[in-house]
Amino acid sequence: MLMPAVDTYLAVRRAAGYKLRDVERYLREFAHFATTRGEDHVVAQTAIRWAARTPSEAQRAERLSIVIRFARFAHAEDPRHEIPPERQFCRRHHRPIPYIFTAEEIQTLLAQAALLGPPGSLRPHLYRMLFGLLAVTGLRIAEALALRFKDITPDGVVIRETKFHKSRLVPLHATTTAALERYMGQRSRLALDDDHLFVSTQRRPLCAKAARETFHQLLAAAGIAQEPDRPPPRLME
Repeated sequence: MLMPAVDTYLAVRRAAGYKLRDVERYLREFAHFATTRGEDHVVAQTAIRWAARTPSEAQRAERLSIVIRFARFAHAEDPRHEIPPERQFCRRHHRPIPYIFTAEEIQTLLAQAALLGPPGSLRPHLYRMLFGLLAVTGLRIAEALALRFKDITPDGVVIRETKFHKSRLVPLHATTTAALERYMGQRSRLALDDDHLFVSTQRRPLCAKAARETFHQLLAAAGIAQEPDRPPPRLME
């Protein structure tokens, strides 16, 4: 039967650390579609027909690739499961080209962050530290915003529960460690129950939307505009 095979496949892959939220939704949709046609094994043409129900060519390719991976798994136990052909649909997915900041651009951006208001608030120190930390570590914005005081250690920054539910240690240069210590001294003056390193002016954990909006505000203030021969500056997601 298809649905029990889907359950087994998901359980095995999740045991390896995969979350598979979208994969589960697609596979259950496919299994239901095939079952209503009276099929209890993967049939290649049915998989192609199901994937083709979405208007986007890229989505068709993605949906079919999910079924192909499942079919290979199921076929190993039961050869009656057919493995659909690859490249039935054309996948048009291009990774965005990163914008490489110059050292001068980074210094200008951080200098503008130090001028942010309101006067006497944590906000200018926060954004100078946040964007400086991103620049020297290559962290994703979500990873940086999830940091708590306990994650700053003498050995570096601990990034918890990343991909595959694993944590990692990011070593820091002595100058970055010193900057973090100064910032944490300023941040600790806010008597909050929340121990997130980066908090908004409303005293809640800073959200990615606010960070992105401030980032683009600082780009404009620093005169870092999009150029025809360079990709647009962006925060790494």
